[in-house]
Amino acid sequence: MARTQAADFDKRREAIMETAAGLYARKGFLGASVAEIAAACETSKSLIYHYYPSKEDILFDVMYSHVQSLAEAARLIDETEDDPLKKVRRIAAALMVLYAGHEANQKVLLNELANLPPDRRSVIVDHQRQLLDLMDAVLLGIRPDLKTDRPRRRALVMMFFGMLNWTHTWFDPAGPVKNSEIADIASGMFLAGLEKSAPTNSVG
Repeated sequence: MARTQAADFDKRREAIMETAAGLYARKGFLGASVAEIAAACETSKSLIYHYYPSKEDILFDVMYSHVQSLAEAARLIDETEDDPLKKVRRIAAALMVLYAGHEANQKVLLNELANLPPDRRSVIVDHQRQLLDLMDAVLLGIRPDLKTDRPRRRALVMMFFGMLNWTHTWFDPAGPVKNSEIADIASGMFLAGLEKSAPTNSVG
């Protein structure tokens, strides 16, 4: 007879995932063992394996839950906001909220992708690509003159994310500068750069 799943199965998996995210962020995926995850969760290795068949499964969930939340947040703004300039500012603000609240997940997402098996790595990369493509479309709404210059658009999109992606390495959510201010600074710099380089300087 198959073992009955506990009523709080998903909640316990999430707790394991969050604990593992912290360990993977501090020690690296290869440096953190299932025994350490179990100890940090105050449980046994066998119980960890009841919720996750392998350490790689936990790593995938750490990354997938985070990148999915990023993509979904950006997609919601894209679907509910018509002004591309406001989209940039709102997406930056939404991403900073998610980055600031999930620093460990963000660090793992940026540093541990190579430790996923190829099939699962492709799932994460696909979500990252969706986010990039969405911003590419937003950029085209601001700079239609770049329609035939995809390499430059991609470079600009990567620069936008580059200003935000690594804030987990220095940003203090409890500090005097709030994540909304960081988002506003980054989006303002990005939009100002687009305006300065536009043929007619028509970006607002």
